[in-house]
Amino acid sequence: MSAEVSRADAAPAAEHVRRVRLPADRRTPAAARAVVRSVLAEAHLDELLNEALLLTTELSTNAVVHAGTELDIEVIAGPSGLMVTVTDYKASPSETLTAGPRNDEIDISDVSERGRGLLLVDHFASRWGTTHMATGKGVWFRLDRKTVPPAGALPEAPAPTAGALTTLLQIAPEPHADDALADFAGHLLSRVAELVGAAGGAVRLDRGEGSGAQLLARYGRQPRAGAELLRVPLNVNRPYSGELELDVAPSGYAGPLAALAAERLALHLENDRLRRADLRRQTWLTFLAEASELLAQSLDVNLTLALIPQLVVPRLGQWCAVHTTDEWGRLQLAAATHADEMALPQVHAMFQESGPDSPIARLREASRSGSQVPLGPPLEGFAVPLAARGQRLGTLSVGRHPRHRHDAEEIAILEDVARRAALAVDNARIHEERRRVAHTLQQSLLPPVLPVVRGIGFAAEYVPTGDAAEVGGDFYDVVPLPDERWLVVVGDVSGKGVQAAAVTGLVRDVIRVLVGDGKPLPEALGRLNDTLVERGGGRYCTLALAAVGRGDGDQLDVSLHLAGHDRPVLVRADGRASFVGTGGTALGLLDSIATPVATVLLDPGDALVFYTDGVTERRRGRELFGPERLRDTAAPLAGYSADIVAARLRAATMGFSAEGPRDDIAILVLRNDPET
Repeated sequence: MSAEVSRADAAPAAEHVRRVRLPADRRTPAAARAVVRSVLAEAHLDELLNEALLLTTELSTNAVVHAGTELDIEVIAGPSGLMVTVTDYKASPSETLTAGPRNDEIDISDVSERGRGLLLVDHFASRWGTTHMATGKGVWFRLDRKTVPPAGALPEAPAPTAGALTTLLQIAPEPHADDALADFAGHLLSRVAELVGAAGGAVRLDRGEGSGAQLLARYGRQPRAGAELLRVPLNVNRPYSGELELDVAPSGYAGPLAALAAERLALHLENDRLRRADLRRQTWLTFLAEASELLAQSLDVNLTLALIPQLVVPRLGQWCAVHTTDEWGRLQLAAATHADEMALPQVHAMFQESGPDSPIARLREASRSGSQVPLGPPLEGFAVPLAARGQRLGTLSVGRHPRHRHDAEEIAILEDVARRAALAVDNARIHEERRRVAHTLQQSLLPPVLPVVRGIGFAAEYVPTGDAAEVGGDFYDVVPLPDERWLVVVGDVSGKGVQAAAVTGLVRDVIRVLVGDGKPLPEALGRLNDTLVERGGGRYCTLALAAVGRGDGDQLDVSLHLAGHDRPVLVRADGRASFVGTGGTALGLLDSIATPVATVLLDPGDALVFYTDGVTERRRGRELFGPERLRDTAAPLAGYSADIVAARLRAATMGFSAEGPRDDIAILVLRNDPET
């Protein structure tokens, strides 16, 4: 027999005990009911008859069907109620399931899957449980006697023992449970409800997420209509709030026990709040880091402005709009988005309204005051200023979610996003201004157009480095000489940036002045070298100078000087291509230089291709474009005009790699165009 049955042997004389052994037969449930009916009659417990017979039938039928062994039926009835135990003799692993009121601690579906079908037992029994032994299994239930209190009096549960209170205080969340807090709340609620004799109870919790109070745990039945419930608020910090509710008769200890349970529950709820707050802070830090990274990747003003609302919606608001300040201080809508695309026109229409209380007036107030300003209907929210480096750039306005108002932490996050967004917009504006300045400065170093000379074709192509905000040191020019010749200049100053541009302008102007005064090219190169040594700031320059004039017949006579520059490619009209010229000393490195001269005769249709190292050093992985590839690319272009040759060489150079150029690319073509 189980431990519960053995205790019945010591039952007081007032109890009625009956034990029988029945076979595994279809008539066994009827015999078991007969035993229970006779014991109830002897104990005068007729009010328990219906439930007792129903549950006895269920247990005995299950034992016959699933065990298939003899059954021991034990029935104990007394002044307090009835207890029935059905034991079979089918061996099973040693295991005990804890019993409890309504068996809240047992997964009924799990028991049913093992063939016990105890849903009815769980519903009607006051208490029930199971025992597993090496020789068999037992299932018992207890029905408490239904007592009617005197008129005007409410039943009161017996005072809890010290052991029961100790058990209550030792209840703690299971650390590895899927929903440890809800399981803990349910266990604690059931224990305190049992101690105070509550017919039902509930724990409700509002985590401040906009969904209101939610049921965390429930015990027993729903409260009776009009019943006075014992409610104890949970002592938790904002945004958490909640209460413990018990359907219990008033007693001297019900309130203190409920308060004790509420305190224990509040302690673990506070731990949950802190844990969630820490996770939320980590999530916000990750969000801010990702937002900063995305904003930093864009140096385009319009793209940055369009990206800001996409970062905010829907995580921090239902809608978001960015307004920028123009040079007259007026606010203009730059970008907007809404979680519901169909509602986006409503956002645009809202900012079209005018008047002292209009949304746009509120935005002007936020921009002027530099502080947060609320926005009223139809789309509620608030606006924060966009300011960076002491400059007001506009406003960031955000609409709240329909069922959720922004808490202080979310507002702080939005203000942080606004600061980062304003800095990203300002950086993009600065970069755009630098790009404009670089472009303007670069264009000032190049001739606006090349001269048109009868019988001589000039064409040039220039591609700046991939960083449009940097000024390169490559340049080209075509300068008229006093003796009716033309000087072709292609050069490359070391480095990039404003200093390189300054040296480039210096080289270009000195050459123009010297050749304009009629100085011979060797002397002009010498004086230019002296100037760079003195004023070049440590930068050097490579130059290719070619004085072009009419030769005998239809030929062009070219005097070529190379000061450390790459040799140009001579493309003959018949398709032959070769390098020409003799290398000399780069300018600005030494006090004296060597300036050898080479004479090149261009027949009609011949072309001379000048270039900078941005062409030959164009890189594809570890492979360079190289001068030989340039020569081989130029050879098939024989017979084409100078502008076609220049354009084709530029396309071939750029198409060599998918990456942007790391250095400036300059190509200048000089061609002998026969007169027609």
